[in-house]
Formats: sequence, structure tokens, C-alpha cells
Amino acid sequence: MSTTKPQRTPAEIEDIILRKILLVTLVDSMENDTRVVYLEMTAAEILSEGKELRLSRDLMERVLIDRLSGNYVYAEPPFQYLVNCYRRAYDEGKKIVSMKDKNVRSEMELVVKQAKKLAVSYCRIHLGNPDMFPNWDMSKQNVSPLLPLLFSEVSSSIDAFVGGGGGSGGVTSPPGFLDELFKDGDFDSMDPILKQLYEDLRGTVLKVSALGNFQQPLRALLFLVKYPVGAKSLVNHPWWIPKSVYLNGRVIEMTSILGPFFHVSALPDNTIFKSQPDVGQQCFSDSETRRPADLLSSFTTIKTVMNNLYDGLAEVLMSLLKNTSIRENVLGYLAAVINKNSSRAHLQVDPLSCASSGMFVNLSAVMLRLCEPFLDANLTKRDKIDPQYVFSSTRLELRGLTALHASSDEVSEWINQNNPGKVDVSKEGSDGENRLLASQEATSSGNDSGGASILHYNNPVSSSSEKAKYPFICECFFMTARVLNLGLLKAFSDFKHLVQDISRSEDTLSTMKTMLEQAPSTQLQQEISRLEKELELYSQEKLCYEAQILRDGGLLQRALSYYRLMVVWLVGLVGGFKMPLPSPCPMEFASMPEHFVEDAMELLIFASRIPRALDGVLLDDFMNFIIMFMASPEYIRNPYLRAKMVEVLNCWMPRRSGSTATSTLFEGHQLSLEYLVKNLLKTYVDIEFTGSHTQFYDKFNIRHNIAELLEYLWQVPSHRNAWRQIAKEEEKGVYLNFLNFLINDSIYLLDESLNKILELKELEAEMSNTVEWERRPVQERQERTRQFHSQENIIRIDMKLANEDVSLLAFTSEQITVPFLLPEMVERVASMLNYFLLQLVGPQRKSLSLKDPEKYEFRPKELLKQIVKIYVHLARGDKENIFPGAIIRDGRSYNEQIFSAAADVLRRIGEDMRIIQEFIDLGAKAKVAASEAMDAEAALGDIPDEFLDPIQYTLMKDPVILPSSRIIVDRPVIQRHLLSDSTDPFNRSHLTADMLIPDTELKAKIEEFIRSHELQKPGEDLNLQNTKTTIQTTDTSNLIE
Repeated sequence: MSTTKPQRTPAEIEDIILRKILLVTLVDSMENDTRVVYLEMTAAEILSEGKELRLSRDLMERVLIDRLSGNYVYAEPPFQYLVNCYRRAYDEGKKIVSMKDKNVRSEMELVVKQAKKLAVSYCRIHLGNPDMFPNWDMSKQNVSPLLPLLFSEVSSSIDAFVGGGGGSGGVTSPPGFLDELFKDGDFDSMDPILKQLYEDLRGTVLKVSALGNFQQPLRALLFLVKYPVGAKSLVNHPWWIPKSVYLNGRVIEMTSILGPFFHVSALPDNTIFKSQPDVGQQCFSDSETRRPADLLSSFTTIKTVMNNLYDGLAEVLMSLLKNTSIRENVLGYLAAVINKNSSRAHLQVDPLSCASSGMFVNLSAVMLRLCEPFLDANLTKRDKIDPQYVFSSTRLELRGLTALHASSDEVSEWINQNNPGKVDVSKEGSDGENRLLASQEATSSGNDSGGASILHYNNPVSSSSEKAKYPFICECFFMTARVLNLGLLKAFSDFKHLVQDISRSEDTLSTMKTMLEQAPSTQLQQEISRLEKELELYSQEKLCYEAQILRDGGLLQRALSYYRLMVVWLVGLVGGFKMPLPSPCPMEFASMPEHFVEDAMELLIFASRIPRALDGVLLDDFMNFIIMFMASPEYIRNPYLRAKMVEVLNCWMPRRSGSTATSTLFEGHQLSLEYLVKNLLKTYVDIEFTGSHTQFYDKFNIRHNIAELLEYLWQVPSHRNAWRQIAKEEEKGVYLNFLNFLINDSIYLLDESLNKILELKELEAEMSNTVEWERRPVQERQERTRQFHSQENIIRIDMKLANEDVSLLAFTSEQITVPFLLPEMVERVASMLNYFLLQLVGPQRKSLSLKDPEKYEFRPKELLKQIVKIYVHLARGDKENIFPGAIIRDGRSYNEQIFSAAADVLRRIGEDMRIIQEFIDLGAKAKVAASEAMDAEAALGDIPDEFLDPIQYTLMKDPVILPSSRIIVDRPVIQRHLLSDSTDPFNRSHLTADMLIPDTELKAKIEEFIRSHELQKPGEDLNLQNTKTTIQTTDTSNLIE
């Protein structure tokens, strides 16, 4: 008959469970497991107290202390023991679940719970005071023993495949152990433990690149900051913002706790701070020989890991910011990073004193993620952004930045006069702010308007000494503006310079190789090898930029969304999207940092050049902003910033952008249709005087962009109609100024190009004389070769611009002729056309022949056709027959045979016969006008000096007195001068056309003088200049080959 197993009592079960958890025994049972410790002294004490030798809840802590206090070298050392006690308690807890007796199960659950709690509690004590208990752990390290447990807690399947340190080394954390450790610990006991952990985590990512193992430490960091004690400990760490008299941007990056996490990047950095593995070397070495699929794979990998970094860091910051008690510390850290790196805005950045581009691009991406809740399509939270922050906030150093229009003195005076109030943030504002931060996890667009604005721009707070407080949206907006300026936008600039360096190096390399073929040299070969290595490094750096920035569409789109808010908010400061702009410019707008607008324009230019980067982006607000401000120097003082706006529009032209979406910006917007052409013409004029020492050369590039836009807009009927209307209304205003500068530029550029062609031909002749060339010293040959390539580039650029200007004159003169034929303009136009005609078909044209004219954008046949069309267009519009007279008064370039020579060339190159005939007819009229002018001059005889214009020595028709110098001049002559220079030519004082004083008395005398000779004819100007031009014999058989 079988006997039933005796039922264990709850006390016996408790004893068994605790022995398993604590690995101790009170009875010497010769246990084989070396981990089990026989507590002989404890057992004796318990017996002396008359108690049973059984473990229980009452004895648990006493037994645990005795176990930890003994030096049991064969058993587990303290930390390992405590963690495993928790692990064993967890395992026992799972077994207890299956107990049938509810009461016993409930009792045993309490036992296990207490065992866990004690294990965690003594773990804290041991970590905070490592010398309290004997510790025979021989594998002592400089890092916290919690670190491997932390890594195991946050490990993922990919960590095994990522290189670098920071693994958990096979150690695993018992489920719930770390949570209980950090959740229930008080700050004083946990702070030293957490400080060590933060230092260790920082160490694991120090100098780790995008390809290293940063993801596990980052997840560990995020794990810790989610606990209030962890967040508080982090921002109170001495290395949160390092304290040092030598504190600079680089010191913060390398020594703060978060700095090394932000340093993780694919972008190049100074050699001293270079991270490993080397991204350029590993992903992009010998890129020209790599398969496209390999490069694409590298791009994708880098983009993915960097976005993991951005997301992780954004989550860390957001977790910290949600905790209102430490939000100030977080904003303080961001402000310190920004302020200590303000010199990153300089052209040359010192890598020893400034943080890396990698850190600031990462911070840019993170700040943009923090902005997402207020970047919804309707920008409903923009009223939370207070312009007073720029003047009143002590957090960011904004007052020293260049403003859009106001000088620093004007800003200070305005602030003192208006005594702007501080922002009073109510309790409701703080609650709304917390709701906004909480919404980060749920939404990325923040569509809730959040009720009424909590900003009171003009209500001072009750105490003048109280520091102004601003809502998080406001702080985040301005911090992001600064970070993007020093980060993403600076990276764009660095990338642009890198591309230029590559281009220059490639040109130099090409030149060197040509020279090596002509004269082999060991030194030159070494220089070529050095340059090839340099180019390989440049190429790697370029691809790193491309991988982290250019190919990250999400990053660019977020930045575009942010700057859309920026321009809409700025426009709100002047009353919204409407024209004309109010006058004077509001000081809130005038005082905003200039880089707010410049960065928006730079981003648009950069994004426009990346395929599909603008897809889905709302560009309308940018377009309206540009139209409103590009021709408004009283709002945006810097002419180069207004020129950048033109460059954006140039990038958006449909044929250049490759996107049909941009055509609606030009052709479907009311502001565009009404103001675009007018403002482009005004900008064309304004850019003549930029105030820079390079203004003369700068204007050509800027006007090139304007000319391309104008050519495109001329093809759009609605814009062409607007253009014609402007030419009619502004006949004596902006349009006349525009024509004047267009003609000035055309003359200069064509003249420069043709002279440079002659210089180039001289160099070409030198180099082709091989015997003589070889005799020259190597250095001289190198210099002359460089000069040759430089001249080629100058000719190509100047000729391209000249062609563009002449084309603009040709197509506009077909429908708009009146401004060309005004008294102050007609002779200028005629002399320009005559000069071009003489260059193209005159005797010297053979010296301009080139082997490959197309290479230099030199198309003489096309140029001649354009010039002749302008002649013909103006002749058609010349109702008063003044154009032929203007043509013959040009004594420098006009002679009648040039017209017949040009007609012969036109026939040979296939120009329309109707054009040729009209041109011949104009030549005939000019010939008649020349004859009449000579007769008139002869009949007038000696003209009194007082009737002659002192500048041109021509008979005045409309004499005027200059108010300052009191000199009398002819009105058309001085008006022509004023088109280019608004000063009195005799004393340089300020002068405008409306300041001229008519001399009616002298005018009457001149008219009487002419009548007395009976030679005055309606509409004809009489000229004293010698019109007896020397007629040159011209061979017209081979004018343009």
C-alpha cells in the first residue's frame, strides 16, 4: 500500500524558496554547490535565541547582511550575488503561480517580492558604497557594473552585427531589476550611481562614427532619462555643461555628457577629433570604380543610422523637456552649445574652438523634430512666437547679429523709447506648453490651435526685475533658427566650397598633366601624385556630405517646413501678404537677424538643385515673400540678400527646376503677375551699387540671373503685358534706368570679351611656336599656361553674359521702342549698336577668328542678327525719324559702308530678306541724315560758346541750371549722366532730374539764333560734333566666316 507524501507547511516552503534565492544555509549539509554559503555564526545566533534554523521573511535582511559581510571567496561577489538573488527571486515567482493553495501562494508572493526589494535596495547601497562589503571580484573595471546590465536591457537584434564596444558581454539583466532600481530609488542614493553611468555611456560613444556602435549607448541613455531620478541626475551632472575657464564649443562637444552623442556623424572632422570607423574610407574609397549599387547601399545605410541617431536624441531631449522642473537646464544646455559656437558662422572656422559640423547638423535635425508640433500646414501656433525674444531674452546672444535693416544703434534707441513689455506667461500657458510637449509622441503636425495666444507683447510684468519668460514654442523657434544657421546651412556652405575645391583641383591636375606631356619632370610627377591623393580625400568627403544631408529628403523637407513658418511669421510683422508694403518699415521686422531670411533663401537654392527635394513642399508663401521684399531696400538693406531671392526664382524657372509645379508660381499668382517683372527690373537697377569693393563684378552674376528670368517671363503673355505696361508707366523712371544699365553692361562685356580674344590669340601663338616655347623656363611656361586657361574662362563667361544682354535688348525692342528713342537714351543706343556692328563686320573682324568659337560662347553670326534686329525694331517704332540722326552723330563707329557690309554678310548667313531690306533702308536714311547734318553745321557757322553744352560741345536745345554748381547744361545730356550717376558731374553733390532748373532765357536766345539761320527742323537735333567721318574701304567678301 503506497504512502502519501507528507504536506509541507508554509514555513517549510518559505525556507526552501529563500534558500534557493539567497543561496545560503543555516545547516551544514556539505552542499556541493560552491555558491551556497553556510552561515555558521548566524545559525548559532538564531539557536541561542531559541528559534528554528529556518529562513523566513523576518530573518531575510539579517541573513542577507551576514552573507554580504562575509568573505566567501568561492561564492558570488556582492554585486553579482545581489543581481542573481533578484533573478532567482524572479524565477521562483514564476513557479509560485502554479501553487494550488491561494493562501500559500499569496504568502509566497510576498516573500519573493520582499526578496527582490532587498536585493535592489542592497544593490543601491553596494554601488553607492563599494567598500561597505568585502568584494573579491577580480574583474574590476573602471566602468559601473550596471553598464552591461543596462546594455542587455536595451539590446536589439542588430547590436550583434554592429562593430565597436559597449556590448553586455553575455551578462543579462533580470526582468524588472533595473526598473525597480531606478524607479524607487531616492535622488541622493541614486545620483552617484547614475553619474558614473552617464560618464561611462559618454565614454562608449567618444569618437564613434556613424558606422560605430552608438545605438546601444543611445538607447541606454534614453532608458535612464525616462526615470525622473535619471533625468534630474543627468542635468545636475558636473559635465552637463562643463565648467571651465577655457570652455568653448569644442570643449562642450567633447566633454559634456550629450556632446559625444551629438558628435556621432558621417561628416568629416578635424584629424584630432576624427571618429572611427572612418566613414569616407570604408564606404567611399575609390568611388569611381565602385558599382553604383554599392554606393547606393552605403548612402542608404548612412541615412538610416543617422535618422536613428536623430530620433533617439530628439526622444532624449523631449523626455527631459517634458519634466518642467529641469526644462530650464535643458534650454540652458542648448543655449550654451549655440552661444559658444557662434563663430561657426564665420567663413573660416577654428576646429579647436568650435564644435564639429557633424554635431551641428545632428542638432539641426533634432531641433527640427522638436519643432514638428507647430509646423502644421496652417501654422496655427505662430502667434506664440514673440519678436521681443530677440531683444529681451538673455538666453541667446541675438542682439549682436546683423539685422535686416536697422543698425544696432537704431535698435537700442527703439527699445529705450518703447520700453517693450516682458512676456507674461500665465499658468494656462505652462499647461498648454506641457500639452504640446506631450503631443510630440502622438502627432507630428500639432493641428490643435491651442486656444488664444498666451503672449502679451506690450504688457510689462509687474516686477521690472523679473526675467521675461517665453513659451517653449517661442524658445524652440529661435533656438532652431540659430542652430540651423550654425549647422545645416553652414554645412551647405562647406559643401559648396568643397565642390569648388574639387573643381579647382581637377583643373590644376589637368593643367599639370598637359605640362608633364610637354616637359617631363620628377617634381611635377610628385605634385600630380599628391594632388590625386588630395582629390580622393575630397571625393570621400563630398560623398559623406551627400549621404548624410543631400540624400536625406526628410531632413530637407523638415527644414523647408520650418523656414515656411519663418517667412510667414516675418510677413506677419509687416501686416501680412499684401502689397504695397507699409511705410516706414516696422522696427520689429527691421531688427530681426538678417540670417533668418538669408538661411531660408540658401536652403531653397540648395534644395532646388537636388532632384525631387521640393516635391510636395508648399512654395507659395516663399514666392510671395520674395516678390514682396526683393526690390525693397528699405526693408532688407543687404543687396546681396535681395539678389539671393532672385537666385531662388532663377532656380524655380520650369525649364531649370524640371518641375511643372513651379510654373504655377510664376503664372498663377496675383502678386507674381502684378509685381514680379517690375521688381525684377528695379532689382536690376538697384544692384549697380552694392557698397562692396567687388560691386562692379558682382552685378554681372546677379543680373545674369535676372536676365534669364526676364527672358522666361517675356514668353508668358500675362507677364509680357505687365512688362509693356511698366515700360509705358515708368518710361522716364525705373525702365529707363534698366535700359541704361543693360546697355552699359552690354558694351562693357562685349568689349572685354573681344579684347580678351586678342590676348588669347597672342598666347596661343606663343604656345604653338614649339621651338621657341621649349626654350622658355618651366616656371614661365607653367604661368603662361595657367594664364591661357584663365583667359579662356573669362571670355566664356563674359561672352555668355554679353549674348544674354543683347538678346534681351532684341526681343524687348520688338514691342517696346519708346524708351529707346527718348532724347537722353537714343544716342547711347545708336552708338552701342554702331560699335557692335563695327566689331563684327569691320576691318578688324579677322583678328577675332577662333578655331573653336562655340567653346567660348562666341557666335558672331547670331550676334550680328540680334544687333541688326534691334536696329530694325527701333526704326519701325521711330515715328519722329530721330533714330537715323542719332546713328550718324556717333563719330567713333559709324560709317555708311558698314551698313552695306553688314547687309552682304546677312544675305550670306541666311537672314530674312525683309529684315535685310529694312536695315538697308535705315542705312539710307542715316546717309541722308549725315548729309543734312553737315549742311546744317556749315550753315550755322560759329556758334556762341554760351549755347554749347559743356559736356558734349553740342548746341543745346533745352538748357538747364544745375542747382549746386550753377553750371548750365543740355537737359538730355545731364539726364543721360544721371541714369548712371546721381551726382552733379562738376562738384559730385547729390543731383536728381527733378532738381534741374530750366533756363528759359537762354533757351529763347538759342531758338532765336537758330531761327535767324532758318535751319531749325521739327524733331531734329543740331550737332556741332564733326560728322565728316572717315570712310574706310571695307572688303565685304569675308566678314564672318
